[in-house]
Amino acid sequence: MTVAIMQPYIFPYVGYFQLIMAVDKFIFYDDVDFIKRGWINRNRILLGENEYLFTIPCVKPTYKKKICNIKVNHDCTDTEKLLKTLYHAYSKAPFFKDVYPLLEEQFTNYSQSISTLAVQSIKMVIDYLGIEKDFKLSSEQHYCNNHLNKADRLIDITKKEGEVIYINPKGGEALYDKPYFDAQGVELIFLQSVLPKYSQSSPHFVAGLSIIDVLMNCDKEQVFNMLDNYQLR
Repeated sequence: MTVAIMQPYIFPYVGYFQLIMAVDKFIFYDDVDFIKRGWINRNRILLGENEYLFTIPCVKPTYKKKICNIKVNHDCTDTEKLLKTLYHAYSKAPFFKDVYPLLEEQFTNYSQSISTLAVQSIKMVIDYLGIEKDFKLSSEQHYCNNHLNKADRLIDITKKEGEVIYINPKGGEALYDKPYFDAQGVELIFLQSVLPKYSQSSPHFVAGLSIIDVLMNCDKEQVFNMLDNYQLR
């Protein structure tokens, strides 16, 4: 059985969902420090032919606060502006009528924390695709391991979940050592994402956008094929 542990991101890119597909159990790592200008509360879409960065405003986010304790700033004008932007960006997209109502539901949900909103955005996509997955939030599991360093904490969570294989995105190769994990009784595997091209509003393909762009432009079979397009090593 395999496990992945990742911070919750708002409507993340395809690679995030490839990681979800690659494991049996997925832990949302929401009791670690919030990263300003990261992907927890913002992402990229296409507006016309250009990239557009949207942000979910939060209440005084700091490096000292955990993701689960960062509150969303529910300014109705911000919500309306974002939904209008999404409407103008994708109203002519092939699957707009299927996807836009789901986005409306998410962005008018008024979740208390950015963690909750981000997790709900990910689960919305999983439900839309009809995928079943075992999800947990680290903030709710009482692992009691905040004193450990990054690698040891991931190892500890994996073991406490009764698993022996931990899968991490390829970017973690610079942080985590396979022999070190092996010595602790956990096999570390890295996932290399493949981001195939698909039809977009821009004539020049832009990779790594929010899953929103994928869902608006691709049918469910295409999305499934993308989510299975990764390599483990």
